[in-house]
Amino acid sequence: MDPTLLLAHIRKHVKLDLPEQQLLASSLVEKSVKRKEFVLKQEESCKHIYFVNSGLLRAFHLSPQGKDSTIMFATKEWWITDMYCFVNRLPAMVNIQAVQDCELLSLSKDHLDKVFSEIPRFERYFRILMENAYSREQLRMIQNLSNTAKERYNTFLNKYPDISAHVTQKQIASYLGITPEFLSAIRAEKD
Repeated sequence: MDPTLLLAHIRKHVKLDLPEQQLLASSLVEKSVKRKEFVLKQEESCKHIYFVNSGLLRAFHLSPQGKDSTIMFATKEWWITDMYCFVNRLPAMVNIQAVQDCELLSLSKDHLDKVFSEIPRFERYFRILMENAYSREQLRMIQNLSNTAKERYNTFLNKYPDISAHVTQKQIASYLGITPEFLSAIRAEKD
């Protein structure tokens, strides 16, 4: 198992000494996921959080009526899970599916809690990530309430060019909260 990318990502925020790095590495499990394979399905027990070493994942909710709503994408150096259900040990409310073949590092809730208690700097790292994620989601909500669909689409393209190149128009529309047809009309205006 190679935690090199994760350790480099952690170093951007905090410094772990060698014993701390070894303890963290011993808690991680490698997972390879093929394109279209699910990492998590709605109603399944949500027991793991995943660090993306390579590839692209999509988290989405499927309503009882069959409406597919993309919650987030996760690419290289991102963490992903159904956070609410992971933290509260509840069945998942979202599906997480590979958009591309992925190499992931997995941490169970119990291992994460153990690492937090034994490596306070790793807990600080996660606090920093959660603050950033919360801020990003708050900004996204405000933009969804105040910006036009065209502005939201342009923001998505500018902010996530690597993601937009690898996901379908339907998935982007789902993320933006619009229909694929409306997105198609917006894209036609740009051309």
